[in-house]
Amino acid sequence: GLDLMEEQFTTYGSVNVMAANVSFDQAKAIQKDLEEMDGVFSVTFDNTDEHYADGSALFNVTFDYDENDDRCLKLLEEVRAYFEAGDPKTGTTYDPYITTTLGDIQSELIGEEMNVITVIVVVIVIAVLIFTSQSYAEVPLLLLTFGSAALASMGTNFLLGKISFVSDSVTIVLQLALSLDYAVIFLNRFKEERAALDVREADIVALSKAIPEICGSSLTTIGGMIAMMFMQYTMGGDMAVVLIKAIILSLLSVFLLMPGLIILFSGLMEKTAHRNFIPEIPFVGKFDYHTRYIIAPLFIVTIIAAAFISGRTPYVYGYSLITPPILNDVQIAENMQDDTFTTYNMVALCVPGKDYAKMEKLVRDLEKNENIHSVTSLANQEAMDGYCLTNRLTPREFSELLGMDYETAELIYAAYAVNDEDYAKAINGLSNYKVPLIDMFLFIYDEVEEGYVTLDDDLQETLDDAHRMMTFAKDQLEGEKYSRMLVFLNLPEESKETFDFIDELHDIAGKYFNKNKVLVVGESVSQYDLQKCFARDNTVVSVVSILAVLAVLLFSFKSAGMPVLLIAVIQGCIWINFSFPALANEPVFFLGYLIVSSIQMGANIDYAIVIAGRYTELRATMGKREAIIDTMNISFPTIITSGTVLALAGTIIGKMTSDGAIFGIGKALGRGTIISLFVTMFVLPQILMVGDRFIELTAFVMNMPVSAKQRSGSMRIDGMVRGRINGTVTGVMHAIVRGDIDAYVKNDIEMLIDDSDTPDAPITTGAPETSDALVNAGKSEVPDEPTSEEGGANA
Repeated sequence: GLDLMEEQFTTYGSVNVMAANVSFDQAKAIQKDLEEMDGVFSVTFDNTDEHYADGSALFNVTFDYDENDDRCLKLLEEVRAYFEAGDPKTGTTYDPYITTTLGDIQSELIGEEMNVITVIVVVIVIAVLIFTSQSYAEVPLLLLTFGSAALASMGTNFLLGKISFVSDSVTIVLQLALSLDYAVIFLNRFKEERAALDVREADIVALSKAIPEICGSSLTTIGGMIAMMFMQYTMGGDMAVVLIKAIILSLLSVFLLMPGLIILFSGLMEKTAHRNFIPEIPFVGKFDYHTRYIIAPLFIVTIIAAAFISGRTPYVYGYSLITPPILNDVQIAENMQDDTFTTYNMVALCVPGKDYAKMEKLVRDLEKNENIHSVTSLANQEAMDGYCLTNRLTPREFSELLGMDYETAELIYAAYAVNDEDYAKAINGLSNYKVPLIDMFLFIYDEVEEGYVTLDDDLQETLDDAHRMMTFAKDQLEGEKYSRMLVFLNLPEESKETFDFIDELHDIAGKYFNKNKVLVVGESVSQYDLQKCFARDNTVVSVVSILAVLAVLLFSFKSAGMPVLLIAVIQGCIWINFSFPALANEPVFFLGYLIVSSIQMGANIDYAIVIAGRYTELRATMGKREAIIDTMNISFPTIITSGTVLALAGTIIGKMTSDGAIFGIGKALGRGTIISLFVTMFVLPQILMVGDRFIELTAFVMNMPVSAKQRSGSMRIDGMVRGRINGTVTGVMHAIVRGDIDAYVKNDIEMLIDDSDTPDAPITTGAPETSDALVNAGKSEVPDEPTSEEGGANA
């Protein structure tokens, strides 16, 4: 419908101006001044409650130019300047409230809001990084990495042609929050390796180990974004493309720029090192262990209830029922106009052809309907002396209307009949020949312009005025293949009654025109269409995001059970998130739900992956209790860093924007991230411990029985190890060993060239020697509690 209207009809630029605290006489004077402006076609104002109420006047100003014409913007500024200047004669100042569809005012205002939000989020990021880092120099290092990726993302949006201003507004903040994990993971790896290696070697080894981990983390996020690309509502796909591009650029920044920055900042990081501000949290692990048989079943009951409750969330498809936390100038003006004057919900009804007789019947039917306040159409637009534009007049009636000589009128009608190839009328008599008034006026005007007809001055002036008015009306209401009617409804913009009446409107028009070709266009229709596609989009986004994340997790954990548990936990968080507005009966903009559920599934699951990965790794050598305590201690810094930023970024966006869509996204994302953080800290560990056996039984990588490897000297060991190590060990999970080893090793044993006998001396890498020994040779299980040491260090 929108495409058809743009092709078939002209929509002239217009602006609505409300002037407060003016008398009716002052308002009439303002109307006259506006009408005299060059480029203003008309100014609608009268003494009805639609234009004058409570000492305020509403002027509907229409320009001579198409709304896409730049001259409309200049006229808009002239109108604005007129009202801001007031009346110079009396010194009266007006209090104007201006609304218009011209220009891009809304996106400009949103852009200004997002600039403020971005600055605040950056300050928060700096504060979080200072708190979670171990060196003050880490902060500028990370900010340079983020900043370069953000600038690259903003610049490359140009390559996409056009993007939604919502995507442009939200992306930078979300990119900062979503990609924080990648740089933090790499930096933490570097600090681990730096304990045993020089800067260059530590940088290289850390990058080689971080790339798989970061890619796994980013792929889950990208998987959630890919789901948005399958939405019928194309803003979802637009935001998905922009965010995926931003994430990829963040990855490139971490992989290609950050290693060099680490080399440059390494000395400064050592000089500005400070104590770790993040405490260990053994009490969380102990709580998780002791409540594992209580919390896990309770959570299952909770997510079942949350799934039921969230299914009753009141979704809305427009902004009319959403109240953002702040209002911009445009919204304030709209609210003032709506509160002061009687307004109606307008839709455009487009019907095929231009059969005036059918249009007149349709208009009569519409005007009788109790849900319709009024209809604007060529068929009911008054032209002169009670005649409407489409009324058919005989030569006698036409001559009397214009005060024209009857013989002249007959000659003009005869010329019209010939021009219309209706030769029978031209020959057999014209007394009963009827022609629509608008067609006859336009025909005469063309004849006068070509010099075939000459009129006296008064008649010419009347014709000129009529031609200007009729051309203006015809351009807006009649196209080459379609006719348009503006229908003003007594119904709200969004409600079940409104949506039902849209279907009824098709049925009414279908009595006179081909129903399959009837189109209704407007805000209400747009929201009705979105409601119909929401169910499909919701299902597709949920299924695709789960499948995409599931595929990544299957390859990451090589177990069918682990991905099922993690996805169930995060999906449960999504249901809990949207149970809050359901319980509060708070309208939720549908796009916010679709986007946040995708981001929550793709990004928040990273927290679960961090905990699950560490627990799986530690569980190979420890009992459940020690493994979960160490897991929470090790994972907490990474989770709290990125989780805090994403939660605060979402919350701030939700508190400081006037756009309904952005408000919904921010509020739900902030709340959802907080829920995900809580659940991954206080619920997921219990589920992992209870599901320990299930995860092991669903592993699809066979454990190959192999013999242990014996090595002596200096060597690097990466991965899980079971066996006996005698010697000095440097490292936590990835060890440098100087001594003897007799153990099963999952990954390579890399022999090193030791240039010093001291345990902390730098080591250079020699030729690697591959071991095919794997952890858990055979199918032996690790007991809940670790066995006692039997000489040396048991890893």
